[in-house]
Amino acid sequence: MAKVIGGMTLSLDGFVAEPDGNIDRLYPDMDALHASEVLQEEIRTTGAIVMGRHSYDMADPDWFADDYEYQVPIFVLTHHVPEKKPKENDALTVTFVTEGIESAIAQAKAAAGDRNVLLIGASMNQQCLNAGLCDELHIGIMPVLFGIGPRLFEHLQMPDHITLEKIRIFEAGERTDLWYRIVH
Repeated sequence: MAKVIGGMTLSLDGFVAEPDGNIDRLYPDMDALHASEVLQEEIRTTGAIVMGRHSYDMADPDWFADDYEYQVPIFVLTHHVPEKKPKENDALTVTFVTEGIESAIAQAKAAAGDRNVLLIGASMNQQCLNAGLCDELHIGIMPVLFGIGPRLFEHLQMPDHITLEKIRIFEAGERTDLWYRIVH
């Protein structure tokens, strides 16, 4: 059964981007990251993606079909479906979901089969954590300090605390990746 995997790359002080939205210092060497075992494993084990409209709009919608490392179905949580359908291919389809996070996760799990559902974007992570829909967190830490900007765990509204169990640590260059299972 598909697991829902949340997480992002953060600065050491917990920010997902600089105040202006720039993420260049979190990803100084994309070629090295793409070649890393941690990303290659995540690509192999991912069966579907759930992202918010903001994350989707950060790239040219037609870019995903040819260039996105995750060639799997993408489910975009949005309030409004865009008029133009993005380019797709045999592996990568884009479905716009307007019925809420639970519906997006259910559709993504069905599409993923035995592989994982990966969350893209801070808002998706926050919504899934708040709804109790996330099974694991994969956090990449880069040795930079931003001091200000959007935080991954900024808008959590869970009534109970979340307990995490460390399951893996990866190191590649400057980057450290921490994987946690969410203990329910």
